[in-house]
Amino acid sequence: MIQFTLWDILRNLLLATRWTLVLSVVSFVGGGVVGLLLLFLRISVARTARIFARGFIEFFQGTPLLMQLFIAFFGLGLFGIDVPAWLAAGVALTCWTAAFLAEIWRGCVEAVPKGQWEAGKSLALSYMQQMRLIILPQALRIAIAPTAGFSVQVVKGTALTSIIGFVELSKAGGIVTNATFQPFTVYGLVALIYFVICFPLSRYSKYLERKFSAAPVGH
Repeated sequence: MIQFTLWDILRNLLLATRWTLVLSVVSFVGGGVVGLLLLFLRISVARTARIFARGFIEFFQGTPLLMQLFIAFFGLGLFGIDVPAWLAAGVALTCWTAAFLAEIWRGCVEAVPKGQWEAGKSLALSYMQQMRLIILPQALRIAIAPTAGFSVQVVKGTALTSIIGFVELSKAGGIVTNATFQPFTVYGLVALIYFVICFPLSRYSKYLERKFSAAPVGH
């Protein structure tokens, strides 16, 4: 019987951790781009754009991420299209992240005092000019802390991708456990690695929240 040392176990988990980090970054960045587009559609003066954005957001917020992963991975397979696990995981997590970020940012835009909109109108600025020059810079300051905080949820959300065969940290934990028969050691290390990744993000989010809540957004 092969004996596995603590370093053997940790090394295999760390190799899988890089894929957790890659998927987290891709999903967060991609979700940010899509979320920004959804934000503009959500606050658009065009009713059709608002309806589309709202439907997208409510679907991905109102259904389990696990179900979304199944649809992305197995849904196209019903039509004979083979979707790699990494692609399905990336698409599902990106859409899920985009829905939540869009709503976080919409709340930040709406948190800007109405007087700022009125000031823009008094300067004869167009709607887009008001957004670009006055509203978005202030909303950005409000959004930094909750956006950083949500990144923790994205990292933890990657664990669900193991259900479609994507080998990230939690999936690697199951594989290593089957080889070593040391579940407490393996999953203890898995939990520790997640903590090492998420704790600094959580603390940084709280630091930003204290920093940006110290000063008013506008007058």
